[in-house]
Amino acid sequence: MARVVVEVMPKAEILDPQGQAIVGALGRLGHPGISDVRQGKRFELDVDDNVSDDELERIAESLLANTVIEDWKVVRL
Repeated sequence: MARVVVEVMPKAEILDPQGQAIVGALGRLGHPGISDVRQGKRFELDVDDNVSDDELERIAESLLANTVIEDWKVVRL
């Protein structure tokens, strides 16, 4: 059994209002010097060793990410 992480982030050209809210909150809470935050999603999957990288890519692209506005990356740990 292997652990796989799928990281999903908004594309660079997409506004991230949640990230901007976090930047504002950090400043108000006394943590200056942080100018940008991008909030994304992380999925951890425990998969059998026979699950191929191609299948994982298809899962990430079709089920876990909205490819119109998000980029994604599959990482085997």
